[in-house]
Amino acid sequence: MSSKLEQLQALLSPVVESLGYVCWGIDFISQGRHSLLRIYIDHANGILIEDCEKVSRQLSSLLDVEDPISVEYTLEVSSPGMDRPLFTLEQFAAHAGEQVKIKLRVPFERRRNFQGLLRGIEEQDVVVLIDDHEYLLPVDTIEKANIIPRFE
Repeated sequence: MSSKLEQLQALLSPVVESLGYVCWGIDFISQGRHSLLRIYIDHANGILIEDCEKVSRQLSSLLDVEDPISVEYTLEVSSPGMDRPLFTLEQFAAHAGEQVKIKLRVPFERRRNFQGLLRGIEEQDVVVLIDDHEYLLPVDTIEKANIIPRFE
């Protein structure tokens, strides 16, 4: 995780948690004047739009005061949804047995995109099974990872 994301996590997580939610993860997508700060929140009973609005109001006030981002950005508060993004080793471990799609920052064995069965973690690596071949992907090289929803 980049130092900017770690700083934002340290600043925003306590506020999210004080409101009774879990701060599932944070994305900051820097696109010049159209940057996006997306905060994913979760709760055992699910997330409603009212929950996102409540958290957004609190975080917006804090971000206005602390001003940790020097560029203009849009704040978005969202549930992780069915295609839940995975950010931490703990989240990868908790979702072992699910199908995942992973994109790496740099190629690993000449590829950046992996889609397969999440087997779990080994130390700092995420273990993914693809066509009877296990890949150990270093968590710090993962740019984006999502659960592939099952429709039953």
